[in-house]
Amino acid sequence: MIRELPAVFPTPGQAPRYGVDAILDAWLLHFMTENNLEHSIDPEKNASPEQLRFMVSLAPEQIYIPCTDAMFGHLLTEQADPLVVAEYDARLARIESLIEAFVPDAYTRRKISTLCELKYRQALVKPTLIPSRLGKRLNTIFLTQSGLDDPYRERRRTANRRAFAFIQSEAFRTMLHACPSDLPGCSSIPELRHVLDVLELKRLFAMSVMPEVWEGDAACPDVAALDAALASFPQDFDRLEAMLDPRRGSKLKILYLADSAGGVLFDLLAIRTLLRMGHRVLLVFKEGFYFDSPTIWDVDGDPILETSLAGAHFCTDPRIGKNELLQVIRENPLTVISDGTRERLNLYRVSVTFARAWKEADVVVAKGEHNHRRLIMTSHLFTRDVASFYRLSGDGLRFDFKARAPGARSFTEADITAKAEEIIMGMRQAHAAGRTVMFYSAVIGSIPGQTKVAIELVTAFANHLRQKLAGVFVINPAEHFEEGMDADDLMFMWEKVQRSGLIDVWRFQTHFDIEKSFEILGRQVPPVWAGKDATFSTGCTKEMRIALSMQQRHREMQIIGPDPEKFFRRREYGVGRFCDAGIDCS
Repeated sequence: MIRELPAVFPTPGQAPRYGVDAILDAWLLHFMTENNLEHSIDPEKNASPEQLRFMVSLAPEQIYIPCTDAMFGHLLTEQADPLVVAEYDARLARIESLIEAFVPDAYTRRKISTLCELKYRQALVKPTLIPSRLGKRLNTIFLTQSGLDDPYRERRRTANRRAFAFIQSEAFRTMLHACPSDLPGCSSIPELRHVLDVLELKRLFAMSVMPEVWEGDAACPDVAALDAALASFPQDFDRLEAMLDPRRGSKLKILYLADSAGGVLFDLLAIRTLLRMGHRVLLVFKEGFYFDSPTIWDVDGDPILETSLAGAHFCTDPRIGKNELLQVIRENPLTVISDGTRERLNLYRVSVTFARAWKEADVVVAKGEHNHRRLIMTSHLFTRDVASFYRLSGDGLRFDFKARAPGARSFTEADITAKAEEIIMGMRQAHAAGRTVMFYSAVIGSIPGQTKVAIELVTAFANHLRQKLAGVFVINPAEHFEEGMDADDLMFMWEKVQRSGLIDVWRFQTHFDIEKSFEILGRQVPPVWAGKDATFSTGCTKEMRIALSMQQRHREMQIIGPDPEKFFRRREYGVGRFCDAGIDCS
């Protein structure tokens, strides 16, 4: 049976979405599963839709595709397009060069090479595989069958040594520190300081994409080469420059995606400039071998990189929480994290820490052509501004700025803290009026598809308590939800409120409360709600831990509800979700 073609293909330049055409839906699911990117099929490896929305601005039913629009158009037709075949050939050739260089045993070399060619031929039959995913599979075959964990480790160290030697030279100091030919006009010293900082940043960006510095024995660039690069510096850089201007009044949190060894030393000098300007930087390396890309483990055994990263904080927890991440950023101007992968930037496979770092950043600076393809050459808009640059095939530098999606709202730590302080002020006023403060913890999103009903239930019961209990100030968390806030934001806000020491009675929802709520609403209890209580909510479980710790400090605080021991069977709440990580909330 010949597979039927979809009646409607995705419109070029627009992110594809489900629900337009049944056959297209099947094709999209086929594409996602063939590339092993579908969360519902492999939730341990692939990011949930909620985690993706930390980074990508997606409308309902929209699907994120981790490749350029042009490549997706070729792959969806499953035709052996010359562009696709050329990309597949490049991936196979790259692996074959690794096999030839690092596998001395002829038998093993032939086995690995044949296995890789079989996978390559399989991909050619009906080209649906994103080329970088084919490259990841071939790379995995090479690493597992050869027994090598990182064949490029010494190569990257050599690149860093060459770059470091150039940075120590008089030629580099002349290129970086030479005064501009004519002093730019300015009205104040702060303005001139900013102009000079930006000039230094431009020079470092330009030098960071000159591989002749660290590759082979090519002649190092001179002042003339740098002047030529700066003379045609892309106009889009002005948008990043405006964001970096300290006269804006706020300092930025910058997520900086490194590209290659050697160049990373110039990246670090550029980052030092950004730190001097008052900004904070999260530098992103790979988790494991991906050719010349720096890994978070390269600092072990590379004294030059170790020295260049002196004073940086290394965060190796792949699932750091929002509170902990914000504390790390506050305490450390420069933090190094990994993206959790050993492949091209793939937002389905990045770690929770990377996703949260993206969400907390003000701007993402992505270096290298591969990052540019994934972030700029796509119709997808992202939740943060993205500045991307790389070396053109000839001379010169390409720099593009993609503004965040118009509807993407970010709640800063200050925003959430202000909302928490507003609630705390209401609690203080209640105490001043002689009222008892009661906090009501209830199931909100832990039952898939029932969030709207849960909000109705908790609101109805909170109003019932207000009518029933005289002189009690009841806090209903559902009344303080704001569109765009996810579980990370809410848990961060409520923890500040809960640790204020102003709660007199902390009530946790029981199954009797739920039954009463349905009675108030004039409905019967549906099966999905039967027997449920606060112990079913992962958010409530976290809140029970906080309640018990606060009771140790404020012995007079009362905890009402299910036995605390019944709470601690739940897992962490899902990343960006309102439900348990172990429950499919789709």
